[in-house]
Amino acid sequence: MKKRGLEKLNNLIDALSSLPTVGKKSALRYAYHMVLNDSFSAIKLAHAIESAVASITKCSRCGGLSEDEICDICYDESRDRTRLCIVENAKDIFVIEEGGVYDGNYFVLENLDNDQIDRLKEIVQDEIKEVIFAFTPSLANDGVILFIEDQLREYDLVFTKIAQGVPTGVQLENVDTLSLSKALSQRVKI
Repeated sequence: MKKRGLEKLNNLIDALSSLPTVGKKSALRYAYHMVLNDSFSAIKLAHAIESAVASITKCSRCGGLSEDEICDICYDESRDRTRLCIVENAKDIFVIEEGGVYDGNYFVLENLDNDQIDRLKEIVQDEIKEVIFAFTPSLANDGVILFIEDQLREYDLVFTKIAQGVPTGVQLENVDTLSLSKALSQRVKI
């Protein structure tokens, strides 16, 4: 005889606990709430996740998140096209945009390979005058900045990086909006 259990609930708990910062206890609380207290919101959440996974891709120009080939930021002609902010991942764009201080374009540098450097050169040769590095402060990222500067030395560019108001080793998504806004507006020349 087959043992009857809560396999589906356990699968939900396992799935929730696989998310960043969600431990087993929180996953159990969420699963219990969804299954027994608010099944309508749980179904709405499931549909939103399914729709997002099926629809969201990377912008072919900047590498940010988009539902189209080109994201809204790259498509927006009112933005300052002379400034390019290079970030480590697409989430960083959301964090910077929330501050409302920066109105230029972005480039997501997720892996430092020849294809990304070539794409960056194509973007820079258009009308870019300033390249802003919005990286988590670290020695490794300082090395990346020097490498990119060297790769772009043939262009007439000003290189800046966000001010040190962002603590060393802290991901941009964990920095409060005010500190990030100040770091961007008080960036320093490299």
